[in-house]
Amino acid sequence: METIEISNIDKYSDKAIQMLMEYGPKMILALIVLFAGLKVINGFVKLLSKGFEKKGVDDTLRPFILNMVTVIFKVMLFVSVASMIGIETTSFVAIIGAAGLAIGLALQGTLANFAGGVLILLFKPYKVGDLIDTQGHFGHVLEIQIFITKINTPDGKVAIIPNGAISNGSLVNLSLRNQLRVDLTIGISYDSDIKKAKDLLIEIMASNPKVLKDPAPMVAVSELADSSVNLAVRPWATPEDYWDVYFETLEKGKIALDDAGITIPFPQRDVHMIQP
Repeated sequence: METIEISNIDKYSDKAIQMLMEYGPKMILALIVLFAGLKVINGFVKLLSKGFEKKGVDDTLRPFILNMVTVIFKVMLFVSVASMIGIETTSFVAIIGAAGLAIGLALQGTLANFAGGVLILLFKPYKVGDLIDTQGHFGHVLEIQIFITKINTPDGKVAIIPNGAISNGSLVNLSLRNQLRVDLTIGISYDSDIKKAKDLLIEIMASNPKVLKDPAPMVAVSELADSSVNLAVRPWATPEDYWDVYFETLEKGKIALDDAGITIPFPQRDVHMIQP
């Protein structure tokens, strides 16, 4: 019995020594590659972070890109280390690929919004505070997130728009030039003095400190309508003062025209009765 036990011990010892000789160097090399690879990845991510900071990449976008780069490189490193040890990685890579495809199909809309957010934060077609018109919503940008953009509309509502729709659709940024033309139409009766009405409206706009001097405000006849002569009133304002200028010009224009005896007509029709 003792001879058999000693024989078994020698057998297992030889097997252990054989496995140690075979896999020991591979394990040591794999560990060296693993630790060195992790240090290289951390160093690369730090350099990338500093580069983003110098380039002024948005603070919202920066952590997402850095985390994504870190995960991708670490997965590649672990697969490489497993292959060095002798672990079959073909099936593992196939599983990762299939899982990635399934997740991509399931989150197709979410990934589109993520990609749109990345493009918006990188190329900056608008920023927080800008007055924009997109996807049927008009207002000031309240917040830009990686998946959505929040817009504060003039009626006090908050519109939440997916970034994928914004990046793939049309967008009007009214704040890029920091000056907007306010389009108004004021009608006067056919009997009124057009020149006097134009002078009054120009004076109203010129006296408003929120109306820009350059470009200068203007008034012109835009249409000879059924019941009125329509005047195109065109003051210019900053995006912040747009609605103030809009409402103040209408109100003060109406008061000034009334005081001057210039009528702003309402729609009317002349009916002629024909006696049989």
